[in-house]
Amino acid sequence: MNPLIQRLISARKAAGISQAAAAKHLKMSRPTFIAMERGVREVKPDELVLLASLYRTSLNRLMRQSAPPTDISPHLRAAIEQEGQDAGLDAAVAKLSEFVDDYIFLRDKVEGHALPVPPPQPVRSPISAEKFAEQCATDERRQLGFGDSEPISSLRKTLDERGVHVFIDSLDSKLAGLYAFIENFGYCILVNRKHPPPRRRWTIAHEYGHFLFDRDRRGVDYATPMQRRPENERFADAFAKHFLMPGEGVRRRFQDTYQKTGDVNVGDVCRIADYYGVSLMAMVLRLEDLSLVRRNTWKEIADSGVRVGALRAAAGIEEADAGDSAETFPERYLILAVQAWTSGSITTSQFAKLIRRDIVQARDFGQRMTETMDHSQVVIGLSLADSLVHKERSRA
Repeated sequence: MNPLIQRLISARKAAGISQAAAAKHLKMSRPTFIAMERGVREVKPDELVLLASLYRTSLNRLMRQSAPPTDISPHLRAAIEQEGQDAGLDAAVAKLSEFVDDYIFLRDKVEGHALPVPPPQPVRSPISAEKFAEQCATDERRQLGFGDSEPISSLRKTLDERGVHVFIDSLDSKLAGLYAFIENFGYCILVNRKHPPPRRRWTIAHEYGHFLFDRDRRGVDYATPMQRRPENERFADAFAKHFLMPGEGVRRRFQDTYQKTGDVNVGDVCRIADYYGVSLMAMVLRLEDLSLVRRNTWKEIADSGVRVGALRAAAGIEEADAGDSAETFPERYLILAVQAWTSGSITTSQFAKLIRRDIVQARDFGQRMTETMDHSQVVIGLSLADSLVHKERSRA
């Protein structure tokens, strides 16, 4: 099928518009519109402009020569119907679809570029979802070089290098994130920017759990979890807990604090939570889970009525950034966009639209990134064997 026709059909479905409504917008009969979507009748330029406006997409996107990415909307909508929630779903799905479409467009523009190959799914063992999640989290941390105790300083960048594409944008506040494995692209996650950094970080880790457990499924996670939690959700939650807050590291940090002062107070726990880039609630519940504090400690803190922000401020902790950027696009996407722009494969106007900035901001951003990328390619006349103590350098 003609890519233009494929894109028109995909855009209409993503916008949730029926053939009858689109035909009425173009002031034509439904059979005529159907003939157009079948490629029997040619789409006129003025009709293309009207449809782009109706479908809330750009004319350039509709006219791309490549086929659109696999439609993820029906699968996600089916998941929503099962869960009985639909807050902002259509808008979120449309955003994720556009981001993936733009990513594929850039990948095709930059010659010789290939996305990382995602790791295989872990082989399921005959144990509970929670135990299997702990095992997978431990294995992932070791493979990524974080061992049994270190915090994951930049979760988003770490997963980008694993071939997991994390986008961040404003969604309905009830939505935490979407996840989908898309053919010819890979696994992608869309996280809600409206949530605080520790919450976004938890969502990313949770969705990565889905990637390891059931990546072929597509789904939505909400800020307020479901009452009935299926096996894949239990796995994803347990994975996020062990991945972000490794038991060995949390115990060591807690015991070191206790040995210094003979006690561990709320301020100390705030600092431990900040060290691992998680919320105070997540850390207190983890400490309860490890039997390091008494049960219902978090309930006591919550019932006290004191705001977490006030507790963090009293502990001398600045506003959390959790070590991760809130930039809409992953770093690899931005590098591709800059490379396509500097090579002349796309115009400045296209570049600006692809990174969601105005032309002046885009040009400034592109120049700064180009300088950074150029500096990373500088060759220094230094070897790993060169001494930093003696004036004469070692020679192999």
